[in-house]
Amino acid sequence: MQFRVLNNGFIRLDGVEASDLSVVNSARVSFGKRKDKMEEADEGLINFLLSNKHGTPFEHNFFRFHVKAPIFVAREWFRHRIGWSYNEYSGRYSEMTLGAYTPDIEDFRTQVGKPGSYSFEELDTDTAMYASKIMMQTYEICEKSYASLLENGVAKEVARSVLPVATWTEFYASTNARALMNFINLRADETAQYEIRQYAEKLLFFLEEHMPYTYKAFIKNNRVAP
Repeated sequence: MQFRVLNNGFIRLDGVEASDLSVVNSARVSFGKRKDKMEEADEGLINFLLSNKHGTPFEHNFFRFHVKAPIFVAREWFRHRIGWSYNEYSGRYSEMTLGAYTPDIEDFRTQVGKPGSYSFEELDTDTAMYASKIMMQTYEICEKSYASLLENGVAKEVARSVLPVATWTEFYASTNARALMNFINLRADETAQYEIRQYAEKLLFFLEEHMPYTYKAFIKNNRVAP
């Protein structure tokens, strides 16, 4: 399964070994019990574990994602270290793929208020169109500068310095259900930055597809991770 995100980005599931049964058996091993298939009572167990913050049974599974996102989104994503592993495209060893993220006109916003107590409001159309034009012109200059530096023998690791944080990057991210739910809880929240929220919301679909009872309990508990 793959989703397109932010016009030119994407998130796809590259590998998975995850099931609700892994949660049930991880919890029931305390009593020396194991099951080969889910039963009705197990849904209640999963909800109990999640709502009462018994988190470790949700760690015995595996999701591996392949993501294309703006560099600034990746940097926010990589702040999540517990339960996550990453490998990213290298601008030292390979030429950066040119192209950068520009918000849709309706997604341009202005910050209202002071740090710690502010909100974001939509820009008027004229200002948003002006901002979009400036961003695209800037990207073009940066990309031409990058190409020129490379043509003149400047090392890739130095030349990349002129590229903006909106440049697209790709990375692999591996995690477990507990860390995944924590990421969604924080990054799909309405206070999170719009761009990373788009990725976080898509992650919910992967959780629902492979761990439906865990997903249901997560939603029932207001998307708070155990």
